[in-house]
Amino acid sequence: MATRLLKEAMAKVEKIRNGAGATPALATVIVGDDEASHTYVRMKRKRCEDAGMKSLRVELPLGTTTDQLVAEIKKLADDDTVHGILVQHPVPKPIDKRAAFEAIPVSKDVDGVTSGTLGRTILGMPAYASCTPRGIMQLLEEYNVELDGAHAVVIGRSPILGRPMASMLINAHATVTLCHSRTRSLPSIVRNADVLIAAVGRPRFVKGGWIKIGAVVIDAGYNPGNIGDVDFDGAIEPASLITPVPGGVGPMTIATLIDQTAQAAASQLGVEF
Repeated sequence: MATRLLKEAMAKVEKIRNGAGATPALATVIVGDDEASHTYVRMKRKRCEDAGMKSLRVELPLGTTTDQLVAEIKKLADDDTVHGILVQHPVPKPIDKRAAFEAIPVSKDVDGVTSGTLGRTILGMPAYASCTPRGIMQLLEEYNVELDGAHAVVIGRSPILGRPMASMLINAHATVTLCHSRTRSLPSIVRNADVLIAAVGRPRFVKGGWIKIGAVVIDAGYNPGNIGDVDFDGAIEPASLITPVPGGVGPMTIATLIDQTAQAAASQLGVEF
């Protein structure tokens, strides 16, 4: 599905070029020398290039201040040739990452990190929503998972994954339980889930014995060693559908980012699909 989404984005880019005489561009801002972050940036750049888009990489050294980072983002915000802005996670401390995110205009927030985008997502309004939750929703739709009236459990409450995920599920008429590290009796809550979204950031945290027979399991975790948040071997028997790590949610996240960048460019350049 991610491959198909990228092909659709490629067609959108071609239409933008023909209609506006401009090439969609995604700017990625990365601070510091975290190797995993640089790997992700390279992957995103390749996907951009595969879709025919420009990829602008802005690298800032460790020791960059919040004000310096915000200033760089504002330059990109004012640049009409840049249509999407992404600040690579994690942002090193002591930078105020929320201040950095809020410097991104909603119109260029293709990674869905600003409060404005989150608010629109909660209200069910059009938005370039957080890419991982949006990708998961597309997966659920692709495999005809019935969300209307289903009990969905989301483990993880981050503002770029767990919270927008819960909002999207609610807007699809699911009954949602949002859990986190302080949730009591978590296994018993998970056992009642028709749909489980695991995004807690702990390797093999969710055990197979927690999974209700026939549940749909989406593993949105990624830990060192290509390990997800769900014990895949234990969960594959009770689950009716389950995403692997790697190869499941990750490709959808990047494909969604590329597609949303193309949509943002079209909106800014006045091109209709």
